[in-house]
Amino acid sequence: MAETYLTDLTFDKSDFTVDTLEKGEYENCVFSNCNFANSNLSEFKFIDCTFRNCDLSLVKLNKTTLQDIQFENCKMLGMRFDTCNPFGLALLFEGCQLNHSSFYKLKIAKTRFLNTQLVECDFTESDLTGSIFTGCNLSQAVFDHSNLQKADFRTAVNFSIDPESNQLKKAKFSLVSVSGLLDKYDIEIDV
Repeated sequence: MAETYLTDLTFDKSDFTVDTLEKGEYENCVFSNCNFANSNLSEFKFIDCTFRNCDLSLVKLNKTTLQDIQFENCKMLGMRFDTCNPFGLALLFEGCQLNHSSFYKLKIAKTRFLNTQLVECDFTESDLTGSIFTGCNLSQAVFDHSNLQKADFRTAVNFSIDPESNQLKKAKFSLVSVSGLLDKYDIEIDV
C-alpha cells in the first residue's frame, strides 16, 4: 500500500479527534485551528509545516518526523518530543503552551522558544546549543547534564539551572535572572 503524500495544503478548523488525519507525509502544509488532542501521529512525516492555534496536547509522536516545523500559539501539553525521529529534527515555538513536555536527550541546537510556557519541561541531557528562550517561563523545568552553550536566557524567567551539572559556556543571562543559577545554594539575593 502506497504511503499518502500531501503537499501545499491548508487544513482549517479540522477536528482530527473525530476524523483521523491520514497517515503519511505532509510537506509545506498549514494546520490552522485544528484539534489533534490525544491523537496518534506516530510514524507520520511533517516537513516544512506550520501549526497555528492547534491543540496537540498528549499527541503520540513515536518515530514521527518533524523537520523545519513551526508551532504558533499552540496548546501542546505533555508532548513527548523525545520519542520523535531525531533525524533532521528542527522546531520553532512561538506563543505556545508546552508545559509537562519532554525533550530528553534531544539534539535540538539553535531551537527558538519565543514567549512560550515551558513549565515542568524535561531538558535532561538535551543539546540546546545556541537555542533562544525569549520571554519564556521555565518554572520547574529540568536542566541536568544539558548542553546550554551559547543559549540565550536573557528574557527567560523562573529557571533554575545548576552550572555544575550543565554546560553553560558563553550562555547569556540578564543580571536580574542570574539568581536562577544559584538556586541550589538556597541563598537570598537582594536586587
